[in-house]
Amino acid sequence: MKSLSLGLALGIALSLSACRSVPTSAGTDPTPSANGPKKAEGTSMGATTEGATTAVGIDPGHIRAGGALTPTGTDQLAVFAAGCFWGVESTFRAVPGVVATAVGYTGGHTKNPTYEEVCKHTTGHAEAVLVEFDPAKVSYAKLLDVFLKSHDPTTIDQQGPDVGDQYRSAVFTLDAAQDAAARAAIANAQPKISEKIVTKISPLGTFTLAEEYHQQWHEKTGSHGCPTGKSPLEGT
Repeated sequence: MKSLSLGLALGIALSLSACRSVPTSAGTDPTPSANGPKKAEGTSMGATTEGATTAVGIDPGHIRAGGALTPTGTDQLAVFAAGCFWGVESTFRAVPGVVATAVGYTGGHTKNPTYEEVCKHTTGHAEAVLVEFDPAKVSYAKLLDVFLKSHDPTTIDQQGPDVGDQYRSAVFTLDAAQDAAARAAIANAQPKISEKIVTKISPLGTFTLAEEYHQQWHEKTGSHGCPTGKSPLEGT
């Protein structure tokens, strides 16, 4: 058996042994509250891909209320997992038509997981981003395109230096139409590349809001925090 490269071996060791470190520049206490994530109100400012600035909210589907996910008016919801959720959220907050985003955990088998539990790779959860969007301004198909081109959907349980099932490529669907759209997007993308797309598609179960210090990481710290893998679909 070929030996692992030093870089990959170190990446695996770090991913399996410890959570991602939180620099003091985050400006918040990295210790999760005993009562769950802190409440936050209002909106946060995010740059769009056109270079303009627009208000993007932080409460998609009124998740901070703790009840059933309910978008505002005619808005719709989407959930994507594409590696470290700091960078993934930043990507979607830059898409015109996205109304609000939040990061959290889904797809696992334990209730109310914490970051420390998830990064031990024993709960089955993925780091994911909940997106509320205005379908009159951006389609679900467009969000799927952004998703596929903003990470490497051909690597299993890994994005860049991050290794483990929490970093898997996945689409969590809210209805049959989203399921069909996600499968169609992957079917359309697959012939464009030689590598097999391994993105998992499954119905959304419980989405647990992540600790407050993870929310809108880029806007709090000025840093994307962690890279995702380079998509072979970029530019196609």
